[in-house]
Amino acid sequence: MKTETTTALPVSKYTKLLELGKLVTITGAAQLIIQLIGFVSAVIVIRLLPTQQYALYTLVNTMLGTMILLADGGISTGVMSQGGKVWQNRQKLGLVIATGLDLRRKFAVGSLLVAVPVLLYLLVHHGASWLMALLLTLALIPAFFSSLSSTLLEVAPKLTQDIAPLQKIQVHTNILRLILTSLTIFTFPWAYVAIFASGLPPVWANWQLRKKSATYADIDQSPDPVIRKDILTFVKRILPGAIYYCASGQITIWLISVFGSTTAVAQVGALGRLVMVLSVFNVLFSTLIAPRFARLPDSRNLLMGTYLKITFAMILALAVLLLFVWLFPAQILWALGPAYANLHTELFLNIAGSCLGLLAGSSFSLYTHRGWAIKPVILIPLSIAAIAVSAYFLDISTLQGILLLNICVAGFEAVMHMLFSVIMINKVSITN
Repeated sequence: MKTETTTALPVSKYTKLLELGKLVTITGAAQLIIQLIGFVSAVIVIRLLPTQQYALYTLVNTMLGTMILLADGGISTGVMSQGGKVWQNRQKLGLVIATGLDLRRKFAVGSLLVAVPVLLYLLVHHGASWLMALLLTLALIPAFFSSLSSTLLEVAPKLTQDIAPLQKIQVHTNILRLILTSLTIFTFPWAYVAIFASGLPPVWANWQLRKKSATYADIDQSPDPVIRKDILTFVKRILPGAIYYCASGQITIWLISVFGSTTAVAQVGALGRLVMVLSVFNVLFSTLIAPRFARLPDSRNLLMGTYLKITFAMILALAVLLLFVWLFPAQILWALGPAYANLHTELFLNIAGSCLGLLAGSSFSLYTHRGWAIKPVILIPLSIAAIAVSAYFLDISTLQGILLLNICVAGFEAVMHMLFSVIMINKVSITN
């Protein structure tokens, strides 16, 4: 009996490790394919759109990200947190997701009312006619509305770790995006055509996700007032910070769009396409790591050990990436074409800021998935102070100055979120 007992535990750990390795391989391979297809689509757009049109394209996509964040307001994180408690019960998990979907539709109205006037102003400010600005705004509608439910429909497969179908849907979506972009932009090299073409495949993906989610959660239910109250309680704590991140997360684009030239906006947008490689880390994290962290029991030692391992692994991986960018800037910039070939320093600064932002976002994601949130009265003033101090010492009228500002702000936020994570884990009363 003693021999059987001593050999059973290692086998169990080996099985779990093998399962995790399989998921990482599937997700990583799929994401490499997805990012390669996405990068090809991005390069086609960068090379075929005139600089002024690509600047408008960059502004619209930046605002789309902001609109999605405003429409979410922490709802998806609240649903993941609540779903992590009932993920093995199809009925209860479906009720959580259905309630989240209802809330998101209501938040979407406010997002449109806030974001559309700002977008129209920025587009006209950078040379778009009112007709062009209107067409660009209408072109982002398909992608915006499909995003309202996509992240929530992924909650059930992520919690149950049924990852392969999610990756399959994403691969097919990006293939469709590449096909539509290629068929349209060669004939119609306008920003609104490229945006509309890239926004149609997510509509199909949304339909597929709804069918997959139904396997694990009955989402065809009426919203539950008790669950709505629980989610809104969390949203109220996180919403001010989410609104702030709408601005600070894209501070490079916002500042350069106000203080810089249209060419500088296009340059920032083109460099941003190269940051797509970080999406592999981001998707691996949000698909495999964050849901598992949300499911962990309230054990201080377990949570702290897991958090430190995750953070160290991310720092190591991002450091290797930065070294590669520092060694081969010319080869990387070649993909963007001759108009952007001289941005060696800007490339490194942009990737460095994005790496720090990803590190900050990972800690933020981990603790919010546990239902924790920094008080906005602490988060926002400190972050604004970091921006103000950095802007005082840097020349934000230049592209390099803007990118250095982004590094300072992202570095401050990374330290702040990591410290808060450690503090909250240490408050967990159970130690084993």
